[in-house]
Amino acid sequence: MIYVYLTVAILFEVAATTALKQTDGFTRLTPSVITLVGYGLAFYFLSLTLRVMPVGVVYALWSGMGILAITAIGWVWFRQTLDWPALVGIGLIVAGVLVINLFSKTVAH
Repeated sequence: MIYVYLTVAILFEVAATTALKQTDGFTRLTPSVITLVGYGLAFYFLSLTLRVMPVGVVYALWSGMGILAITAIGWVWFRQTLDWPALVGIGLIVAGVLVINLFSKTVAH
């Protein structure tokens, strides 16, 4: 169940960050509300995950997967491009998340 909470936290964070781009400095109501509610729910579900897993591991997984998802959304939805150094860096983030999930004994299985 802990990975369900973490996944939900990541999804809310990604939705909030995507909406943040649309807030235009918090001058547009709907994306601003989505951003605030999304971050609030993301942190709530993140706190449930922290009951079982160490904060460093949780944050690495949460931020790593969020970066990957936001990068994909930026590329597809906002037509943002990435150069090779950016792609290599994102690849390293993905590798780090995989190492934590596959090999770390601090992750709840």
